[in-house]
Amino acid sequence: MAKVEIYTKAWCGYCARAKSLLESKGVAFEEYDITMGGPRRDEMLDRANGGTTVPQIFIDGAHIGGSDDMAALNRAGKLDPMLGL
Repeated sequence: MAKVEIYTKAWCGYCARAKSLLESKGVAFEEYDITMGGPRRDEMLDRANGGTTVPQIFIDGAHIGGSDDMAALNRAGKLDPMLGL
């Protein structure tokens, strides 16, 4: 199964939606809470080419974007192969 990383903030509806989609597929993920900023936020900015919104999602190190981007991949049938399902 692919390694999934997701940068989130507290009270973020898009973050909850993205995590729910992954959980519905039985996919484990590493969550990095950047609510208070810090080094993980800087890391996200570097990895996401300056993307400042959350969530920012990575599958096997590849940046796929946010919740809407992941949902679009799912609708197109492209997410499961990326996740190794």
